[in-house]
Parts: sequence; structure tokens; C-alpha cells
Amino acid sequence: MAKRVTLAVAGSRKTQSIVEHCSTMPMDRRVVVLTYTQKNQQELEERLARFAGDHLNVEVLGWFTFLLRHFAKPFLPFKFAGARVLGFNFDGRPYQMAKGKARFLDMGGAAYRSELGRLAFELIGDSRGSLMRRLEGIYDEILIDEVQDLSAYDWDIVDALLTSKLNIWMVGDIRQSVLATNARSTKNKQYAYADAINWFRIRERRGLVAIEESSVTWRCHSRIAAFSDLIFDSSWAFPRTTSKNETSTGHDGVFLVRAENVDAYVAAFKPQSLRHSAASATTLQLNFMNFRVAKGATFQRVLIAPTSNIAEFVRRGTRMEPLAASSFYVAVTRAEQSVAIVLDEPGASTLPYWTPPAR
Repeated sequence: MAKRVTLAVAGSRKTQSIVEHCSTMPMDRRVVVLTYTQKNQQELEERLARFAGDHLNVEVLGWFTFLLRHFAKPFLPFKFAGARVLGFNFDGRPYQMAKGKARFLDMGGAAYRSELGRLAFELIGDSRGSLMRRLEGIYDEILIDEVQDLSAYDWDIVDALLTSKLNIWMVGDIRQSVLATNARSTKNKQYAYADAINWFRIRERRGLVAIEESSVTWRCHSRIAAFSDLIFDSSWAFPRTTSKNETSTGHDGVFLVRAENVDAYVAAFKPQSLRHSAASATTLQLNFMNFRVAKGATFQRVLIAPTSNIAEFVRRGTRMEPLAASSFYVAVTRAEQSVAIVLDEPGASTLPYWTPPAR
């Protein structure tokens, strides 16, 4: 099918699948690869240069750059005669009652990031088909990596792309939905973060997109993969993860560690310490990385300072709201061989405790 989405688990080589796809395409195939974060853009550019450097018609753009270059800049006059986009205002916002051009552009003519998605979507209609015809003339195919990061009006833009002549392939992991292009917007809030899975399932039922599941992880040990599957309950209908990591180190899987043993654990295994934020690790003096910052990274071992929600999930199986669950999923699936969770009281958890060897 010309319109498809691959929903993959952590460690399933999502980005590499895009790179390999591009490397095997005909040389004259015109493709743009879109993603949200600068980190992922850089990774895509580096890998494409290495594996598909001879494919000169493959372009990498950030999502906002895509909207500015192909929507706002060429088609703004269809909405506001004589107006031009003269920049990009990432942090600013229009005043609450702003109308007309002031809703979308600041005094210097820079487009507000918070309103760019809405502007781009409205220009699709205002251009009376010209915008989509232009895109179809420039590209044969649009690939979207980390599609779960889209939000608000972005989903309406993707809806429009699904009705175009372009081939569309989206790749992402709904369970890693911890970022959003426009987190403050209430537009399409029913599809925010992990709830984006419902957007795809609705469109699959309408015959607009085909969903492919990629449930094999090459990163996480089988015990870590099995634990990660528990974070979202069965009502989400995510497929079970299969692990291809067959490495055995003698300390593999998911463990609990009491606070008094953390220093000994760190000395023994040298894990990367992860936390939701500074507030979730106030008593531990470790070199922490926040969950969201760690997204996309791989470590042999991680040690997690849990939030109260995570602690209750481990102790009692108490379900977390989607964003909290996604954050924990990201933290757990950074690890190849072992995950340690700092917890003094296990409750009903059956996870084993690590203790220092007797001297």
C-alpha cells in the first residue's frame, strides 16, 4: 500500500529501516525524510550519507522546516495578500485574542511555532489544491520518522497527505510518546502522546493507511523486553515484544536495589542512571540523565530512580497514565542487559533484589 505506518518497539532499528529503504530506491526517486528533533535529523543525515550517499534525491528536513518551506513561505499570500514569512519564532506566542495575520506571525514577520501547524493546515485549503500539487511535483515519497512526536494540527496535515498522490511511509513507536511538536495545544488532544495509536487504527479501518507491526527488539534482553510489555496493559493491544539479544553477562534482566546498596551496585555494574526529573532523585547523588534526554540512546545497563507512579506500578501493578507510562517505557528500554530500579519496599513485586556479595 502506498500509505503505511510501521509501529515498532524500542530497539527495532526503526531509523535504520528508513536508511536501508532509501539506499535501495531508484536513483531518480525524489524523497524527503521528516522528523521532529534535531538529534534525529543529524542521525538520519549521518546514516544516509554513509549508506545511501549516492542517492542525491533524498533530503532530510525537520518537521517545522518542512512546514515553513513547503506550506507557509510559498502559500502565505493565499491567506494574507502581500504577506511574507520572514523567520521562525520558536518560543514566542501570539497574544490570547490575536486575529488574522497577528495570530500566525509576530511583529517582525516570523511565524510562531505554536501556530505553524494550524497555519500550514489552513493553507492547504486556502491554496485550493495548489499546495498539494506542488508537493506532488517536488517529491515522489514522504517518509516520517518518529511519527509519534506529531501533535495538534499535524494530524490534520498528515490526513491531507494521505489523500495525495504521494507515497507516505511513517515509522515510530507509540510507546515512546514523550515529546510533542506542540504540547500546549488542545487540538486533537484525544490523540496526544500514546493515544496517537487510536488515530492510526481509525484511519486503518477507513482504508487510508496500512499498519505494520515491528515487534522484534535487537537491543533489549528478553527479560527486559518482557517487563517492558507490562507497562501498557492489554487494553492497548500492543504486540508482544520478541528479543534477538542473546548475550548473557551473568547479570541480565530487571532487578530492585535498595537505596543503601545503590553505591555498591553502581561500583559493580556502572549503569547509566536515569530519572524523570531532578525532583524524582533528590536523595541520590549520581550522574543522572533525564528520561526524555535519554530517548534514542542505548546503554548496556541502566539504574532508574522511580517516580511515585513508577514505584506503585512496580509494587502493585497500578496503571500509569499514558505519558508517565511512555516515560518509564523509554527508561527501561534504553538497556541492553540489565535494568535496576531503586526501591526499598517491594510490595507485591516479584522482581529480585540485588544485594552486594558477602565479604
